[in-house]
Amino acid sequence: MIEKALRGNSKYWGWIGFLFIVIFVGLLFYLRQFGYGLGITGLNRDVTWGLYIAQFTFLVGVAASAVMVVLPYYLHNFKAFGKITILGEILAIASVVMCGTFIFVDMGQPLRIPNIFLFPSPNSLMFWDSIALGGYLVLNVIISINVIASEKKGTPPPGWIKPIILLSIPWAISIHTVTAFLYSGLAARPFWMTAILAPRFLASAFSGGPALLILLVFLLKKFTRFDPGREPIQKLGLIVTYAMSLNVFFVLMEIFTAFYSGIPEHLDHFKFLYVGLHGNTTLVPWMWVSSILAVISLTLLYIPKARNNEAVLGFACVTVFLSIWIEKGLGMVITGFVPNPLGEVTRYWPTFTETMITIGVYAVGALIVTIFYKATLSIRGEVSV
Repeated sequence: MIEKALRGNSKYWGWIGFLFIVIFVGLLFYLRQFGYGLGITGLNRDVTWGLYIAQFTFLVGVAASAVMVVLPYYLHNFKAFGKITILGEILAIASVVMCGTFIFVDMGQPLRIPNIFLFPSPNSLMFWDSIALGGYLVLNVIISINVIASEKKGTPPPGWIKPIILLSIPWAISIHTVTAFLYSGLAARPFWMTAILAPRFLASAFSGGPALLILLVFLLKKFTRFDPGREPIQKLGLIVTYAMSLNVFFVLMEIFTAFYSGIPEHLDHFKFLYVGLHGNTTLVPWMWVSSILAVISLTLLYIPKARNNEAVLGFACVTVFLSIWIEKGLGMVITGFVPNPLGEVTRYWPTFTETMITIGVYAVGALIVTIFYKATLSIRGEVSV
């Protein structure tokens, strides 16, 4: 199966070579961080989670979003998703791998990671989060390998794989729910301590993940002979519309509650995000860009004629993805620490080292997606071997 990914034209190998270079550069920066310590990052005494954990949180949502194609196809027999379901599962695998890598690079002593399993603490949500993510990765690897192997043989997947697929559906929801509980269970962090944090995470996941999958499908249509047809793309676009609407609604609920109640412990975090606090406006322009992109995306998605146009849908998906990435990949985690429990504002911004390591991790995910998409489409005969 993998041998299919070892053959390709010059553009394919040029892309693979570029990804390896980016990964290598990211590795060099990580070795620099490993030798110096986390003092080389923008993290400090008050802001102990930054860009790495924010990307982890965002990518857990991308991984969980695979359920948006798995559930209709396997549970409701929606055959239109037949060609893209495996693409969503591969994207989930790449996302979970990146999640684990971001946890690894965030650790000052990464060799201590095995202690989670050597000395498990069932009362720790971190333990259950690792179990949820690890289990979800195993489930998707088993499903993907068997589905691709069956396509290669030209036979239906084995019957025993169906229960595993059905198990992966609630498991997908659990991984982002447990991740949300990691934050909302911290009593000293009012910004995260909200009952709708898990629904917010799921709404953002089910909009940002399918939006990314649509963009990947458009890229495959452009560079290969892959064409799933209009129906699955439009159905995914509709899913993005509903989920993004819920995501914006949940955010507005949080803002209303904070400002109407006037409780400083809740209000100050939103002030920091949207107007600045004590002269610190680091995230203000980013959050307003995220808000504007959300409005643009929903405006385009709500208009059926615009949503049915693939060029407009592609642009709308870009705005959805960027809006959610800014909200979760920058704002969600950092703002939980600012201001601190004493009301002090500490500035955090990722250093160049953090940024390069992050780009390197994303290149790892892109490499996994590229290799397995190439193998899958080669087996189907939708790309030249």
